[in-house]
Amino acid sequence: ITVEDPVEYQLAGINQIQVKSAIGMTFASALRAIVRQDPDVIMVGEMRDLETARIAVQSALTGHVVLSTLHTNDAASGVTRLLEMGVEDYLLTSTINGILAQRLVRKLCPHCRESYPAIPELAVRFSAIGAAPDDVELHRAVGCDACNGTGYRGRLVITEVLLMTDQIRKAVLNHATATEIRRIAVAEGMETMYLDGLRKALDGRTTIEEVLRVAEAGEEPSLD
Repeated sequence: ITVEDPVEYQLAGINQIQVKSAIGMTFASALRAIVRQDPDVIMVGEMRDLETARIAVQSALTGHVVLSTLHTNDAASGVTRLLEMGVEDYLLTSTINGILAQRLVRKLCPHCRESYPAIPELAVRFSAIGAAPDDVELHRAVGCDACNGTGYRGRLVITEVLLMTDQIRKAVLNHATATEIRRIAVAEGMETMYLDGLRKALDGRTTIEEVLRVAEAGEEPSLD
């Protein structure tokens, strides 16, 4: 069962509910009715308020798999956003399994992309993902009939996945900042969106300019 605003795609075998605030059909009211039907999996289009977030958390506590979205800058900010909404910290540590953050970049057209050696100042960034600066070869957009002269065709997602580990649980209970939670996650092996973008730029799937447009270089973890 899903609650969406709006329902963008019709999915076979799934009961989809359209939010309509004018008649009181909100995320929270629909979610309350859904929980009474005891579904195994619930998808809430977005947690915008405390009431919706609390019902979602309570559903997860009772064994339901709950999928939802939040508008935040990165995965670590998802925890702090729920805390700011008013969800109790001990509930978050008990119910969150993981948070996936994503941003979209334009995908290079495979028919006309052009390779070029990266300048030293740019190539050194790729040492963060284990690439030797002297061997970094990137691609640029050119444009052809297949991509209507844009050099890009389709979009590509860059992601980071924060898993709720014991160290992060302790940080959440101490109401740590998103920066601190992020630092712990990176220390425990989380690959940031920036690093994922570097990998996809190195693979020739997008340009380094697209990566830097949506993921700041400041997201790169320290190499010390």
